[in-house]
Amino acid sequence: MLTSSWLTRYPLAVIVLAQLFGTSLWFSVNGVGLALQEAVGLSEGDLGLLTIAVQAGFITGTLLIAITGLADRMRASHLFALSAVLGALINAAFIGVADSITLAAVARFATGLCLAGIYPLGMKLVVSWTPSHAGAALGWLVGMLTLGIASPHLLRGLTLHLPWQWPLLLASLLALVAAYMIFRLGVGPHLPAKASTGRPWAGLNAFKQRQFRKAALGYFGHCWELYAFWALVPFLVSRELERLSASASLQPWLSFAIIALGLPGCVWAGRWSRKAGSAHVASVALLTSGVLCLVYPLLGSLSPWLLLALLGIWGVSVIADSAQFSALASDHAPAERLGAALAMMNAIGFGLTIPSIALVTTLWASQSVAVIWWLLPGPVLGLIAMRGLNLPSAKA
Repeated sequence: MLTSSWLTRYPLAVIVLAQLFGTSLWFSVNGVGLALQEAVGLSEGDLGLLTIAVQAGFITGTLLIAITGLADRMRASHLFALSAVLGALINAAFIGVADSITLAAVARFATGLCLAGIYPLGMKLVVSWTPSHAGAALGWLVGMLTLGIASPHLLRGLTLHLPWQWPLLLASLLALVAAYMIFRLGVGPHLPAKASTGRPWAGLNAFKQRQFRKAALGYFGHCWELYAFWALVPFLVSRELERLSASASLQPWLSFAIIALGLPGCVWAGRWSRKAGSAHVASVALLTSGVLCLVYPLLGSLSPWLLLALLGIWGVSVIADSAQFSALASDHAPAERLGAALAMMNAIGFGLTIPSIALVTTLWASQSVAVIWWLLPGPVLGLIAMRGLNLPSAKA
């Protein structure tokens, strides 16, 4: 068991580990997607629906905590812990309703609601403990989010010869550990001590700030691509394994590896941001993933090994900019409404993931790798919106 002294001595480490454990709930069903297709007859479209349900729940939850001001009225550590406990219970309850697509979608929607109290509040907790060099600190946080989203594929690989329910139960257990860690840690000293009592929609006020708006628009383009790519990874990996005549049992391991490569990508981006600035790093990462969106379908008939390598590069770049957008937004949002502003930005950004996920999962069967071109508008429009975006030199 983690000791209380360790929990309070290394706050950033505690937060990022808790983020890893808590966000293992996010793609927990996707990690066992192939097994669910065999066990209860789900289609690719059904799996897409369940992914969209999580996103819709997350969007609804972030809107609720932003509109009500809950993100700034309630202690961030308490809201995080409560959300992680409820998410763990609902994720486990999914097992009992998986054979009904309607009830399964409701369970995933409820899981998304709980995740709204984990991810944005994790960002606020990081800022509350380590306000300097937020880009580097948030790089670790988003890296752990990435590893958390990849972890269901790892859990499935480790339990491949066990029933599909095991990875879901293990993800719920990790979320309970996350709740304990953050509850014991508490909130850092670098945010206003008094909770905000502003108007319900005050989180939108941050968009009046030109630099915040540019960061948010770049983030929206990033969101259009990111989760749709993650949803496609198992399909893309399975395609290349079939072309190699390799065992399908490799699919969860390779899917985990490709998504998990986002962790070093985020950490590298965070370190680089201390020298080059968050805006420059975000632009380079978004440009890299945008180029991959453009060329990957054109290379679809080449060696499977080349395409798997490109997926690895994409896994690094596709998430590397996320923390930098959050750092830029955190720098330009009003401190007393930071939680609400970040939650509102997350809500809008994740709203854009729904049509992109729906497009690629629905059209995969008919378009194969060509569906990737549907992701290209995100990086292109995001880069256009980011022109002129910079942090003040004093905070870079």
